[in-house]
Amino acid sequence: MFLAIEHGSAFAADAAAGSIAGVVAQAAFFAGYTALASRGLLAAIAAGTLAYVAAAAAVIASGLRLAALFLLAVVSLTLVLCLVPRRQATTAKPRGAWDMLARMGVTTALVVGLLRPRRRSDQRSAARRLVLIGASIAAFAKLAQGPSAGVAVLRGMAAALYAFAVFFLVAGTALQHMPLAAAFGLATAGALPTQGATLRFVRPRKKDDAAGGEAAAPVSRS
Repeated sequence: MFLAIEHGSAFAADAAAGSIAGVVAQAAFFAGYTALASRGLLAAIAAGTLAYVAAAAAVIASGLRLAALFLLAVVSLTLVLCLVPRRQATTAKPRGAWDMLARMGVTTALVVGLLRPRRRSDQRSAARRLVLIGASIAAFAKLAQGPSAGVAVLRGMAAALYAFAVFFLVAGTALQHMPLAAAFGLATAGALPTQGATLRFVRPRKKDDAAGGEAAAPVSRS
């Protein structure tokens, strides 16, 4: 919305395509990180970053339009959710106050950086920085609870990006045909039910939870 107010609807519609392209690159980061998560944090982040850069370069070079980018983003996120395993519920280890403060500080700094004004030539810079947020959150989770926790965080982020992609698809299309407020209202109306449907899809089913409990019961009795 800030981009549309400062630079016009045409600029914001163009930036929406860059945001969806960033979703594709984010999915590549998730896959790369997951592939080497068991090898250590640095190896996982390095693999994810290389995958992100390669995917971003390929998407930019392709010159795909908004609708095609959206379809590619949906396919990429779906592949991530299918390939990345769910994490079994565990009890988090107690951490000091520094852990929460560090998470808040790093994430806030990155979000503030995302909101800084950008020139047209830098319209994809915000999408590039999204990978830093994912990497930082996954790193904290990994340090607190192990490699599977970091992977679980990125899996959750992948699920949330469906609504993100829908928002920018609708906004990027609507901004070319209607006023700013109406376009963003329509985009929000599309993103909210998408988020709800995604949560319903990725949330563990009650039957699965019950089966897990029944399987754990004999172990505890023994």
